[in-house]
Amino acid sequence: MFEKLKEKLGGFKKALGQVLETKEKEAITTETVKAEIPTARVETGIKTDTRITGIGEIKKTPEPKSPEKFGILDKLKAAVFEQEFIIEESSVKDILWELEMALLESDVALPVAEKIVESIKLELVGSRRKIGSDTGKIVEEALKKAILKVISVDAFDFDEFIRKANKPVSIIFVGVNGTGKTTTVAKMAERFKSQNYSVVIAAGDTFRAGAIEQIDRHAQTLGIKIIKHQEGSDPAAIIYDAIQFAKAKHKDVVLADTAGRMHTNINLMDQLRKVCRVNNPDLIIFVDEAIAGNDAVERAKLFNNAVPFNGSILTKADADSKGGAAISITYTTGKPILFLGVGQTYKDLVKFEPQWLISRLFE
Repeated sequence: MFEKLKEKLGGFKKALGQVLETKEKEAITTETVKAEIPTARVETGIKTDTRITGIGEIKKTPEPKSPEKFGILDKLKAAVFEQEFIIEESSVKDILWELEMALLESDVALPVAEKIVESIKLELVGSRRKIGSDTGKIVEEALKKAILKVISVDAFDFDEFIRKANKPVSIIFVGVNGTGKTTTVAKMAERFKSQNYSVVIAAGDTFRAGAIEQIDRHAQTLGIKIIKHQEGSDPAAIIYDAIQFAKAKHKDVVLADTAGRMHTNINLMDQLRKVCRVNNPDLIIFVDEAIAGNDAVERAKLFNNAVPFNGSILTKADADSKGGAAISITYTTGKPILFLGVGQTYKDLVKFEPQWLISRLFE
């Protein structure tokens, strides 16, 4: 899972680590001039443009220095007196550009790639690091912080929400066709059942031939009640009936399947808006394939504009070597990824946590 992205991040870590090691060696070399620089002339409080015209000869002029640049005296003071080296923008500019290209090749959306690179730049450029510190660890920590910033949104604990919510909790699943939405509904049903919640499934996909039969087969296998109507029936009415049944029978959760639709199909998107308006679900969850990459990111954004959802589930994450969608969707929509589908069985559903992804990328 995410092998190519891990490989690219590992390559960046190694390359930038080498750059920092070079800067560290330069700082160590600088220490050899310590005895030749009069200590009395190294004044830490003077903000001047300093030029060294010869060993032991320091000339000061009153011109102010740009805060983004570091003169030779800054580097000397850092290396000689503080045993530190300064990371300059010129040292990391090229390698950060290479990182941005690597992220784009891994299907990370452009705004997200730019955000990650900018975060790393802010973390490193201008900072001082102790000579002898672990440069690989410095780079890895900067990468982790940058990725966490883009995949972390307002905390939403799905399990806690279900536990505290008034019952029945109604959840509608939306997304394009062919992404594993119906199977995901079944996986969620299995997960709720294993947590001792009573579940009702609403067969709201009345548009696709065989969809009702498919979800019915899952319900029978799992031993879960299903509410279904004839093919072509109004999905809003089916989901309404399922919610009313759950209230009457004191069930805990209603999981509503819907027809897969492209965001460009105006009629089906209008129908979806009606389904959500009529039933006012507690949660709307967007489902797409992790392997769809930037397509999944774009569809998530458009679905969220049409029918604002609460979170996403990415299927086929076990087959996703790039990992771009998992990193990008949260930042693009402002909504968390809730689960990842990682296999074909009902139990192959992993609760998504930002730290879990970080662990996978840097294991």
